[in-house]
Amino acid sequence: MCLQREYMNTLSKKEIRILIKDLPPFEKKVFLKVLQIPLGETRSYKWVAESIGLPKCVRKVGRALSKNPYPFLIPCHRVIRAGGALGGYALGVEVKRFLLDLEKRAKSVIIKSTDECR
Repeated sequence: MCLQREYMNTLSKKEIRILIKDLPPFEKKVFLKVLQIPLGETRSYKWVAESIGLPKCVRKVGRALSKNPYPFLIPCHRVIRAGGALGGYALGVEVKRFLLDLEKRAKSVIIKSTDECR
């Protein structure tokens, strides 16, 4: 069984765009960039700001992520502070830690199952 297909095929980028179409342009940019962070990995708020071409907007990135209307679809929990600290999370830092740990474990299972699918 290929767990990767089941886990990764949630909503397409096109479907996410439809969900966030009425949000301010900056928030849309941030959310679409965060969707590119791979499962089980993290990036910094600074990385997000630089990746969208606005390197001085690190705090604004944090504010946008705090307004994420779809935290289980747009993985804002994958964004942490530049020094490695978790930073905030609308659902609580413990939930953020749990989700990150869960994704790391899931990624190892997915990699194993992907190897079996070959």
